[in-house]
Amino acid sequence: MPDVDDSELVLRFPGEPITHDNKAQYRGRLQRRLLINRCTACGAWHHPPKPVCPQCWSSAVEATEVSGSGVIHLAVFLHQGPPAEGVDYSTPYPVVAVDLDDAPGTRFTSTVIGADNNDIAIGQRVRLDWTTRAGSPMPVFRLDGEVKK
Repeated sequence: MPDVDDSELVLRFPGEPITHDNKAQYRGRLQRRLLINRCTACGAWHHPPKPVCPQCWSSAVEATEVSGSGVIHLAVFLHQGPPAEGVDYSTPYPVVAVDLDDAPGTRFTSTVIGADNNDIAIGQRVRLDWTTRAGSPMPVFRLDGEVKK
């Protein structure tokens, strides 16, 4: 997919808070690539995106592709919330924070699809998948294997 300009990017993700600091991540989403910022000076990963490294204050920050596999660190189940395409609150909607395998110290928040809520647990391994919301790609997780003890 060819690169899109900033105004097209905003149109592709209606309602999303796209900024100069996170537009690379949204461009990655259009290609179904999960990008997390990494400092090229000290190697630290950080999310959400910031223009400077929170560890060494370098501005040498680069959006870097990660696999999206990891372990659930936190799981909550929303019983109500704002209207959102693809979200049905008639059953609790899972939201998870995942410790990413290839971005140490970084957590990424999304939902889990294709699983019963009773099977979603802290310590459970997940892998990255993609769904479409409001016509644009959204990173989500699927359960992947046993609960990490």
